[in-house]
Amino acid sequence: MNSSAFVPGQSLSPDLSPKGREEADSFPLPQAGEGLRERAAKQARHAPEAQSTPGAATETPVISSAASTQEPPGRGAKEGGQEKSALAERHIVVTRPAGQATHLAEALIELAAHPVLFPVLAIEEIENTAPLQDAAIRLDQYDWAVFVSPNAVDRALAVVLAHRRWPASVRVATVGHSSEQALARHGIGDVVAPQERFDSEALLALPPFADMSGQQVIIFRGDGGRDLFGDVLKARGAAVDYVTCYRRAKPALDPAPLLRLWSDGHLDALTVTSSEGLRNLYEMVGKLGQSWLKKTPTFVPHARIAEQARALGLTQVVLTGPADAGLLAGLTEYFSRGH
Repeated sequence: MNSSAFVPGQSLSPDLSPKGREEADSFPLPQAGEGLRERAAKQARHAPEAQSTPGAATETPVISSAASTQEPPGRGAKEGGQEKSALAERHIVVTRPAGQATHLAEALIELAAHPVLFPVLAIEEIENTAPLQDAAIRLDQYDWAVFVSPNAVDRALAVVLAHRRWPASVRVATVGHSSEQALARHGIGDVVAPQERFDSEALLALPPFADMSGQQVIIFRGDGGRDLFGDVLKARGAAVDYVTCYRRAKPALDPAPLLRLWSDGHLDALTVTSSEGLRNLYEMVGKLGQSWLKKTPTFVPHARIAEQARALGLTQVVLTGPADAGLLAGLTEYFSRGH
């Protein structure tokens, strides 16, 4: 089995219209001499942005082996005198939004696994950017600006920084390392963020947010985000404004690649990083996929997602540490035990 070969997942009903052929032609194919990391990055970057139009199933890219139809011999065995990765030849679904799966996909490939890209959330532009532009004008009146995700950072600052420099008087907070890194890319480095558990509860537990009397806070987020952080700050005396800077939607993707892997006995695990994404996945795979999903090891980095998974009837839920590092450690530990 040639682990360096990549094949796109095939739709049961491929789009043969001129538009469909154009999109297929634009999907990057591996180039001769191109390494695993470069190929993973290219495919993850070019994974098609899923559209939310009902019935508009699109082809889903799958980073996998060329055939994937035979059971790989000796998983976990020694190869050439060296211990094989516990994830060698495993097909592991990565459900992050298109364009945000590169890091995890690359890391899985380095561990000899086959990442299967199946985005369960589509991040879409908002039609009306006037509230963001207004926030840029009024930014100096706030004591704190809170960004709930890397998407919030990139979408909000694309508008704000096009109008002005970030005011030094406004302190910045966020909930995780990925958002901190996104802020740093935009030149904002002095950020308050939790360092162990990455959620609103952990951010609220930090000393700067203990007493918010008289503080003005603006929260940049996606549509329909959790109100917990803002509600608690209000209870602690703050005035809170919300600004929506992107939309989340359920992608209209063809689940055939996942169903085929499940049917062939080659879908080993899934990684899911949001409760909303998990609900979307459950709906996207249909009744047949749901029966397999409920029995497939599903790795989640937060207890809230684990609760959602169990509520949907999933029986093999593995709670890991936070972020990609936690998912990778959990996957490796699980499969090292001979599962």
